[in-house]
Amino acid sequence: MSEHVNLYQLVRHWINAQLETTRLHLARPDALILLAAIGLLTGVLAGLVIVAFRLFVEQTQSWLLPGEGPEAYELLPQWAKLALPLTGAILLAIMFRWLAKGLYVLGVARLLERMAYHQGHLSLREFLLQFFGAAIAIISGHSVGREGPHIFLGAAAGSLLGQKLALPNNAIRTLVGCGTAAGIAASFNTPLAGVIFALEVVMLDYHFASFIPVILAAVTATLTSNLILGSEPAFSVPTMALGGLSEIPLVIVLGLIAGAVSASFTQMVQLVAANTRNLAIWWKMLLAGLITGALGLAMPEIMGIGYDTVSMTLLGSYSAAFLLLLMAAKLIATSACVGLGVPGGMIGPALFIGATLGGGLGHLTEALLPQLDTQTGFFAMLGMGALMGASLQAPLAALTALLELTNNPQIIMPGMLVVIIAGLTASELFGQESLFITMLKAKGLDYQQHPVLAALRRIGVASSMDKDFVSSPRHIDPDQGWKLLEKKPKWIVITEDNTPKAILSGINLAGYLEGAQEQPREDIDLMEIPGKRLQLAPVHLHETLQEALDKLNKGEGEALYVRRMSAPGIWHIYGVLTREQIESAYRL
Repeated sequence: MSEHVNLYQLVRHWINAQLETTRLHLARPDALILLAAIGLLTGVLAGLVIVAFRLFVEQTQSWLLPGEGPEAYELLPQWAKLALPLTGAILLAIMFRWLAKGLYVLGVARLLERMAYHQGHLSLREFLLQFFGAAIAIISGHSVGREGPHIFLGAAAGSLLGQKLALPNNAIRTLVGCGTAAGIAASFNTPLAGVIFALEVVMLDYHFASFIPVILAAVTATLTSNLILGSEPAFSVPTMALGGLSEIPLVIVLGLIAGAVSASFTQMVQLVAANTRNLAIWWKMLLAGLITGALGLAMPEIMGIGYDTVSMTLLGSYSAAFLLLLMAAKLIATSACVGLGVPGGMIGPALFIGATLGGGLGHLTEALLPQLDTQTGFFAMLGMGALMGASLQAPLAALTALLELTNNPQIIMPGMLVVIIAGLTASELFGQESLFITMLKAKGLDYQQHPVLAALRRIGVASSMDKDFVSSPRHIDPDQGWKLLEKKPKWIVITEDNTPKAILSGINLAGYLEGAQEQPREDIDLMEIPGKRLQLAPVHLHETLQEALDKLNKGEGEALYVRRMSAPGIWHIYGVLTREQIESAYRL
């Protein structure tokens, strides 16, 4: 029996030692092999989560709604079109009232805030609220998308994995980026768009070391999704192309109109959120359900995600008047739902609004300028990219998603033009930020990014700390002092009551001992002898250089000692970190 116990302890000790080595290595920004491995694992994990979410939602919709397909809200009786969103609103209100504990902002907005100020740490509570909250919202017909929840769920899967393994924060941030890319890839079957979105919107990082794990996560998530759900594109449309250079002015007009509509979308979300901030969650959810149900009575196509309606629009199945009415109704319904805090996404609705806008413009062009031979579905596709790019302020992600969603390479050149014009119109002409930033600010949260801080967030303290130190109590005799200097340490960590208080340069102690050789032997107070001393504050082994710099800037200490709890109540000191070392790491 004792042999089994000893073997178990040996194996456990070996595993802990390997994990410790891995954590220290992952603190480096260029730990490519390890980051690639955990990127693969995150992709599989996030892909399974997204598949589970989609199956849960779609199977419930198929069971609940009449007809075939998961989004047959049009076939519901009139009373059910109002009752279903209100029932979902009540369930959401109950969930947020008793389970959220004040957590009301989810989705990509929440993810950006956690990345900017909390190193990408997401909780299991947030994961569960997003999973079931978004599922209830979509199933009950609220005008929200599934992509935002997919992004959050994928990112949360990566974050929780990193926290479970006690990885350094810079590695957790990378896992969040991996989960983000995996979420979009598995949602749309668009791996490249997932990578671009993760780098462009969430991580704000285009370094080689960031690309590798994110790309692997997107690929594995897509493979996981395809294996279970199939590999069909989100929208099956015939190959279409621009009729000729004579249609370029129409593309420009579409970009200008899409930018204006996007700005209106953002402004409406902001107004709803700001004017209902003080409402109780009960009233917010019920109001969202009532607005969705009322609009759904007249135009049930706006209920749910609406991808069936987008597919019909791409095929040119609706009239111009009907498409423009759909666009207006979807704009109002989504602004109300998002602004009131319904836990759904905004990417799907942006695609819906853009498709109906572009399709409506295409039909009008066909009627007014028949000589141009305009393809309505082509302009609907351009509208999708324009609204997504402008409302999210993510032009590369929108263009890449447009290409992968439609599998139509002819879309690239006019797509580039319309996405840029729409984005500039929304941001420069109307002064609007992305929907995600707008939601954060409407909830009273700030969001800022700085290139220096972004660089420091990629590096863990363990990769820059100075391990050339020895610890010593404050009061020692000369013999103890000479013994400390045997290893020629750069720093002496001075402790009182087993707590590090300051660091003293080893050269200063050597100089003092040399000068004191002719004097009577007496105890040495390391806090009093001449020399350079810096007051210490602790920083955890998993933290980043940005967190370390924050501690120094707040005056918590003049230098930091890096530590991690190795056993209950026992802290192991790994190294010393000064401001000069942080600045040196950034320059490198």
